[in-house]
Formats: sequence, structure tokens, C-alpha cells
Amino acid sequence: MANQLSKATSPYLLQHKDNPVHWHEWNEEALDTAKNENKPLLISIGYAACHWCHVMAHESFEDENVANLMNKHFICIKVDREERPDIDQIYMDAAQILTGRGGWPLNAFALPDGRPFYAATYFPKDKWKKVLDNIAKVYDKQYDQLLGTAEKLTEGIRTIDEISPQQSTDSVISKTEYKTLFQFWQKYIDDEYGGFKGAPKFPMANTWLFPLQYYVLTGEKEALKAVQHTLDHMSFGGIYDQIGGGFSRYAVDGVWFAPHFEKMLYDNALLIELYAEAYRIQPDQHYKNIIMESIDFVKRELMDENTAFWASLDADSEGEEGKFYTWKHQELVEVLSSKDLTFFEKFYNTKPKGNWEEGRNILFTKSRPEDFALNNDEATGEFYAQLKKIKTELFQRRSKRERPGLDDKVLTSWNAMMLKALVQTYKALGRSEDLKLAEQNAKFLLKTMKIKDGRLFRNYKNGKASISGFLDDYAFLIEALIELYQVTFNKEYLDNARDLAEICIEDFQDDRSGLFFYTSNKGEQLIAKKIEINDNVIPASNAVLAKSLFLLGRYFDEESYTKTSEHMLAQVKTKLHKSGPYHAAWQILAGWMTHPFYEVAIMGEDAQDFALEMQRHYKANAIYLGGSSENLDLLKGKKPSESAKSKTLIYVCVNKTCQQPKANPKDALALLEKSN
Repeated sequence: MANQLSKATSPYLLQHKDNPVHWHEWNEEALDTAKNENKPLLISIGYAACHWCHVMAHESFEDENVANLMNKHFICIKVDREERPDIDQIYMDAAQILTGRGGWPLNAFALPDGRPFYAATYFPKDKWKKVLDNIAKVYDKQYDQLLGTAEKLTEGIRTIDEISPQQSTDSVISKTEYKTLFQFWQKYIDDEYGGFKGAPKFPMANTWLFPLQYYVLTGEKEALKAVQHTLDHMSFGGIYDQIGGGFSRYAVDGVWFAPHFEKMLYDNALLIELYAEAYRIQPDQHYKNIIMESIDFVKRELMDENTAFWASLDADSEGEEGKFYTWKHQELVEVLSSKDLTFFEKFYNTKPKGNWEEGRNILFTKSRPEDFALNNDEATGEFYAQLKKIKTELFQRRSKRERPGLDDKVLTSWNAMMLKALVQTYKALGRSEDLKLAEQNAKFLLKTMKIKDGRLFRNYKNGKASISGFLDDYAFLIEALIELYQVTFNKEYLDNARDLAEICIEDFQDDRSGLFFYTSNKGEQLIAKKIEINDNVIPASNAVLAKSLFLLGRYFDEESYTKTSEHMLAQVKTKLHKSGPYHAAWQILAGWMTHPFYEVAIMGEDAQDFALEMQRHYKANAIYLGGSSENLDLLKGKKPSESAKSKTLIYVCVNKTCQQPKANPKDALALLEKSN
């Protein structure tokens, strides 16, 4: 048997194509081989930007002696967790049940039919060899023991996130209950450095969208303060690339200082969206700079010629983590004048001996640029000009370094997150270039990632898409298309969103709970079917879909969508107070359901411009629709007549009951102020 990964499209799998390990991709052939040879499966899961995956690969998978052990006793399967999150979920649950912790690389051992009996994360080479030897002996001599473990563990995986179906949706959640939700966040929030307490520190960008909504609906200033405090400290820390823009995946400490330097598309998409939403509530030059710099990073380093977005950048370059992003003092001396160096050291807190490992400096600040300028008696404009000059010089020097590895696969769900982020940025900043980019990406996704029957692919690379879409691919694209409709009034986006929602109902819905499986009922059936309801660094696919069904129910006056959304929220209601930030997307849906929800219909020749003017202001509970054609029931009879004095009219409606139309956005916004 030879290593079979040379045929793969995943950049992560291709990293292992020359290993002496006889890797297989996950497929029926590999499972049949295990059954025919009566060997256990060794399932190793990671992703291209994963630092510790590289470490274990160099230590063990590239070692001939280790590889011989693996090849002799196991059928070895490599999995890219980003291409096959369905497989990753199952074996990550196994690791969590057995060890109480997870992460990557994830190494699972399973019976030939895929039922796991052991799973854990990184192993140093010597310990890994002992694990291989011990499991091989137990499989050979104590198979019944492993079988019993596999049966119990598989049952645990199947039931770990099981919920008791709730049939009634009467009064799913009350306004009073909604108002108590944020208090259950307090124990998690880090009041000193923002984010959530403890280390490592993940941005969890999507979760902070709920406190923004909560602030607007309740007036609770502590909710807004918690978000702004988090956004400030993240932007000050090393987790933010102070020279090139964009965010790393997480900080290894509790103060956002030292990042794990990998940069993921989804993190940057969700963070761009979060900063844009915060900007819409309180316009802020610092947030605007972060948004623009981060979009520039994505366009420069994660976008191809088709306006599709690649997955990630590695943490490592030249065999060292963070080498591309950190600076030795001598390098700064070579680039900057003595005056600029003094300025730079003071603002970015660098030291001649380094402030991090191996004499290297991570750039971080302790305040906003304008505050630093004020405290140092410098004019803000002059300070920004000097800072821009220095950053440009260092960026040019850094660009000559060996770059971190690129994972250039395209994932539907991650692209949809970036598409939505561009729409939200367009709303916040009004830059036409962001809308143009969003529409180009939508065109790519709808043309390239859709199968002829309307279903989605998950992945794309080198002109090839091969894996059927999962629920998150559908849910995030539906959500993004609804957002794109609201700033363009191109109904094709809304129709595509509805078509994809119908496929979700047909292919993914669980008859028992009314929620949706992560994998299609018509595709490959693994040992467990998972239902994703908890938010993590990415919001839960069920919550995202439930929100979109609520909105589609409004747009198309389709009660079945609304009822499905309500039923889904009813299934998780008991978790909303218990889990705080880990059900933030559901809590946003609860806000929609417990407060007046506005339909803003804008009809006439200036409809799109008026829509942008209104959406520059954050309104928690409103959808926008309109254009020049009465192509939705909510738009019937609202187009201005040719003889009308006003060529564009704005109708502010609640439950299809509309107030007198307004001829300018300012007056219409005043009506929306009553939405709280």
C-alpha cells in the first residue's frame, strides 16, 4: 500500500502526501480495507494552519520507524477537519468524553466500522509509539474489551447533545425572559481585558452580536460597554496584526498579547462584521480603521481571481511559529530612522531584547492612536500620518520575508460569512467597493458551488468541487443572501435563499425534534447524526437557519417558515439562560420574537440609496425590502404613481400594518425609534 494523499485536493492532506505512513482519505475503500484486513482505524484529523499538527507530523508521521508501526497495525486515515467537519465532530466528541478536552491534531482509534474506542490530541513521538503498540496488543488479545468500550462510547456520542423534543411553541419566550438573558453573561465576561475570562482567549466574535442587540432593545449600557471594551482590547493586542491588518485565531494568554499566529477566514469575516455592527451603533474612527485594514488583508492575502476567499494562513514560516509577524530589534533599527524608532518603541511596546520568545517582539498597543497622541501632546492628524508612514515601511520590509503557508481551498460556509461581513461593512461605511465585492462573491458561490439540482458543494479547489454541502454551508449562504438582498433589492438573492431553505427542510430536518441534522439525510451515513445547537467560535448552524427562516417567513408571508423557527427556538429555550454566550445566536432570535419587528418597504427610483441611508443606523428588529417592482406581497400597492410628488416612498410596517409613508429616510428612521 502506498500513500494515497497525492490524489487529494485538500492542502492539508497534500502536506502529508510524502509521509511514509500509508495514509488513506476517508472513503468506503479505506473502511472496506480495514474490515477485510481486520485492522483498527487510526483517524488523524487536523487542518493546514494548525501548528501542533505540523509538530506531530514532523516528529512522528515523517519518521520511518513510527510509520512502520502505524502501517503494520492500522489502516491510517487523514482527515481535513475543515472539509469534513461531520467526521471531526464525531471523533472530537469521543475525545471530549474520554479525556475532557479536545483540539487538533485529533487522533482517534476505531473499529473497522468507524466506532471509536480511544481518542486524544497531540502526542510526542515516544508516547505516540507506546500508544500505537499498546492499542495494537489490546486489539489483538482483548478485542471484546475494545468492542464494549466502542459500543458505550458510540452511544455517548449519539446522545451527547440530544434534547427532549418540545411540542408546544405557545409563548416561546417572553419579553421579560429576554430582558434577563444578559445577566447570565456576567460571570463569563473579563471586565479588565474584554472577551471572556481565562486563557487561551478566543475572540468568539459572533457571540458579541447579541449584547449589541440587547443594548438597542433594552437600553442596557453595560452590554454595549462590554462589547466596546472587548473590541478595543482585541485591537490593541498582538492578536491583531498591527502592520498588515486581520486577526489571528486566538491569544494563548488572557490579555490578547501573544497570538497563535494562524489567520482563519471565518475569524476575520466574523470580526469584520462585529466591528461594522458596533460602528453602526456608535461611529468610531478606530473601528473604521480596523474594518478597512482587515478587509484589505483578506483581499490581499485570501482572495483569488474569481473573488472567492481561501481558507487560512499558517502560523508558521521558515519552520517557526510567528516568525513572519514578529520583529527583532536589529530589524527595526535597519528600517526606521532613530526618531521613528523611538516613536515606534513607545507606541508598540517593543524592547531591544524582545518582549516575546527568542528575542522577538510582538507589536501591541495600550491605547487608541488618538488617545496616545493626546496623552503625548501630539496632534492627532500628524500622529496618524507618522504612524501610517512607519507601518508602510515595515510592511514593505515584512513582505520580503518567507510567507506563511496558504490553505487555498474555498469553503462555501466560510465564504458566505465573508460575503455577509462585506454587506455589513457596506451598511456601516457606505463604500461601494465592498458591495461590489460582495456581489462578485455571491455570483461565484451561486454559479460554482451549486449543483444542477440546486444543492450545494462544500469545497472548491483547482476547478473542482467534490464534497456535498453540510447544514452550515446552506445556513450561512441563506443568511448572507438575505442580507445582500436588503442592500440591493435584487430579488434573485431572496429567491435563492428560499430555494436553499427548502432543500434544508427536505434533506436535513429531523422529524423527531424539528431541528436540523448537520449532515443530509440523503448522503453518507456515519455512526452518529449530529445536531449542532451550541455556538462556538462559529455560530450554530441550527441557530443561523432558524433566524433565516424567521426572516423568510416575513418576506414571503410564509407561516410554515415562521412556525418552524419558533419550534426550533422552543427546543433550546431551557439552554438560553444556562449557557450564556454559547447560545447567543438563539438569543438574537429571541429578541426578534419578543419585540416589535418592523418591515421597511422602500419603493421608487431612489430605493437602494434610501435603504443604505437607513441601514447606516443599527436597528435591531427590522428587515428592508423594495425596489422598483412590486414583486413581494408586502410591496403590493406601494410603488409611487407617476404623478406622485415623491418619487420614492418609505413604509414602516409591523405585522403588515403600515404607517403613513415617508418621503425621506430621516422621517422613516424616527418611526423606527419606537421599536424598543
